[in-house]
Amino acid sequence: MRFRVISLFLLILFSTSCEYFNFNKKSNLQEVDTIIDFSSVDVFPTFEACKSFIDKVKKTDCFRTTIHKHISESLAKHQLEVKKPIDETIQVSVLINNKGVVSVQQISSSEMLKKEIPTIDSLITISLQDLPKLFPATKRGIPVTTQYQIPIQIHVN
Repeated sequence: MRFRVISLFLLILFSTSCEYFNFNKKSNLQEVDTIIDFSSVDVFPTFEACKSFIDKVKKTDCFRTTIHKHISESLAKHQLEVKKPIDETIQVSVLINNKGVVSVQQISSSEMLKKEIPTIDSLITISLQDLPKLFPATKRGIPVTTQYQIPIQIHVN
């Protein structure tokens, strides 16, 4: 009888005692922030000339200014002849991959512009391929692929 009572007592003790002891190891590791906003980047793509800027806004403005300047200089080298004056804005969708390579995704322009300057798409593509060295955008220190819409004003008399 004594053996049964001790056995019953030990069985109850072992089945309930685990709740009172915490065996979780406390680690010194920081909790990982698992919520990542993929719609924005920490650092925008940048050219060598813009790397000296620390302010995010100035660095972004430098990127936009440099890319627009390069495209306009590249297009100005070509003699474009048109029958009617043109004053339009073209939307160019550009993808900058995590290695800093630029590729044109889409060029949106009017039918009249395509009719007047049939080579405009290839001229813009060539000017974007000849960009100076480009450093990709980063998110949490990791280079990421980004997509941009670049408006290009075409004004030809």
